[in-house]
Amino acid sequence: MTALLTAELAWYATGRFYRTHDGALADYGYFLHLPFADAPLFAGEPAETSAHFTFAATPFKADGIDNGALSLGLDPVGEFSLYLQRAPAASFADPASFAKGECIATFRRTSLVVGTTVATSLAAASAAIVGTNVFSARLIASHPFEFAGKRYDLAEAVGAGITQFGTAATVPISPPPEGYDLVLPFTGSAIALGRAG
Repeated sequence: MTALLTAELAWYATGRFYRTHDGALADYGYFLHLPFADAPLFAGEPAETSAHFTFAATPFKADGIDNGALSLGLDPVGEFSLYLQRAPAASFADPASFAKGECIATFRRTSLVVGTTVATSLAAASAAIVGTNVFSARLIASHPFEFAGKRYDLAEAVGAGITQFGTAATVPISPPPEGYDLVLPFTGSAIALGRAG
């Protein structure tokens, strides 16, 4: 397995933010690219239901600040884990399903995450909204695993961790029938931090 260079692309991910009725947030999703050469990411057409590699965050409470057309979401330090689902079973209708399978790595965000939502208004169009964020996360646990005839270890690829850049839509998706009042889709791309020292 080849180690990535510092700031080399580590992954592409897509998922959804879920907010519970009491205001707790968490994100769940799957990977479109990982630094696992030759590992099949999907057991069929790419979708969450066929994804072998998924992620799930530990729920957290966020604060917010408004500054004109900018709305800033302040997410505390928290953790998220990556999972190998040898038999894919994830569904956006069941967020907990993204945390099934074998935990292959856990990351902890290194500081407060500031997510920015920008509202713009055009003369002949309705308001358009874009949400972005960026954060770094240290790899705190990595579990080597065998898959499709090869051995993989995320620690060997990304080193100390990742920095991820995210973009979120602000048009809500219908939430699952119980427990959630807001769901927003997002995508993220991460680069490797490389070796410490």
